[in-house]
Amino acid sequence: MYLNLCRLTKIALCFILIDMKKSELIFSALLVPLDWILLVLSGFAAYALRFHPRVVEIRPVIFNLPFPEYFQIVASVATVFILIFAISGLYSITSGRSVAEELIRVILACSTGFLVVVLYLFWQREFFSSRFIILAAFIFTILFVSIGRVITRLVQRVCFRRGIGLHNLIIIGNSSIGERLAGEYHRNPSLGFRIVSRIKEPPGDIVSQVKQIASNERVDDILFVDNGKIASDTVFNLVNWASLSHISFHYSSDYLNWPAAGVDITSIAGIPVMEFKRTPLDGWGRILKRAFDIIVSTALIIIFAPIMLLIALIIKLDSKGGVFFSELDDGSPLERIGQYEKPFRYFKFRTMIPKSDSMRYSPELQALNARAGSPMVKIKNDPRITRFGFFLRRWSLDELSELFLVLVGKMSLVGPRPHLPEEVAKYQPHQKIVFTIKPGMTGIAQISGRSDLTFGEEMTLDAYYIKNWSLI
Repeated sequence: MYLNLCRLTKIALCFILIDMKKSELIFSALLVPLDWILLVLSGFAAYALRFHPRVVEIRPVIFNLPFPEYFQIVASVATVFILIFAISGLYSITSGRSVAEELIRVILACSTGFLVVVLYLFWQREFFSSRFIILAAFIFTILFVSIGRVITRLVQRVCFRRGIGLHNLIIIGNSSIGERLAGEYHRNPSLGFRIVSRIKEPPGDIVSQVKQIASNERVDDILFVDNGKIASDTVFNLVNWASLSHISFHYSSDYLNWPAAGVDITSIAGIPVMEFKRTPLDGWGRILKRAFDIIVSTALIIIFAPIMLLIALIIKLDSKGGVFFSELDDGSPLERIGQYEKPFRYFKFRTMIPKSDSMRYSPELQALNARAGSPMVKIKNDPRITRFGFFLRRWSLDELSELFLVLVGKMSLVGPRPHLPEEVAKYQPHQKIVFTIKPGMTGIAQISGRSDLTFGEEMTLDAYYIKNWSLI
């Protein structure tokens, strides 16, 4: 039997090395038993921790849960978790998902699994003997499964870099997008592709050329980069041939180089329709970001309440005028431009002498404008700032009051800074991407140089944040 097992193992290894196209399938299949083992080990770790002498000293064990009975429970729960993982897409065969996306899916799937367990116990009116074990098992499960996923990814990438499991790829089309993709595949073998041929300016029948290449060596994937110069019938024939030949077909286009955060593809009457996303904050991302803003801003208001009261007191003692800067010199309300270019009422702790806002466009102060030539006005060594105002601006304490604007939904904790209406009126059309989301108390531009950045650099960083936002 041992010899037969060794023989089967050798055949399996040869199959892996010969049929590289099955590499993702093999790794996905291996994840199922690996996850089950890690789930069971998580249960064992929670059990061992609960009966550890130091834990028992703090909280004595007052229940009777023999290990054999506990093992049966853990094995059953692990099987249920595997089903939940499968439904959550953790075993889908894809190479495009990042490690961060994978770990987020793991956390959500584990949380769903434990919610199912808790609801089952509640429904059956059976209360598990130890809440400590349930909580510890939840933490260990996320930790162990996440580590297992990371190790699996690392092993797969090491195999790719050594040429094991790579897909043989043909790239068709001559465009800047094709050049960039080809360069990326050459530089980064961990993507899982090896370019065996490039057809840049295909004279004649493309399908015949691809067939000729496929007859000489194995082809696993075809990447067609559309530059608008190849007839749709030719592409249709190529797709049909690839499907019949069990070759994966990938499509990209110069049109996909538009400034979008992502593309969603839906099918209407059997016709694929692409939607260009402005930002990942369209949809559930917006809900998550808003929930984060409410929770964190509430906590920060409570924490900084004594400091804000102290700031208000010092402002009154330091100079004449109100505590907040909320009105312009003519008595009209102070406004900033927010999401969708809608103005909102704005206020912050006063750092300047009263009735000095209109001076910002005077020739004397414009000579000190560090952002001259751009829509923004940034006065260096502003003479209007009070003594205490210098301190507040140095440490950005004048903006603590913006936490209340975050709480009510006018601003966000992180995002582009809110600008004045007269500044926004001078924006170029492409710069108005910053109004896709709510303005923020801080942002990627603020932590990357603040006033040392040019206006164009600030806009570039804000646009990057908008297109690549994630909760992490």
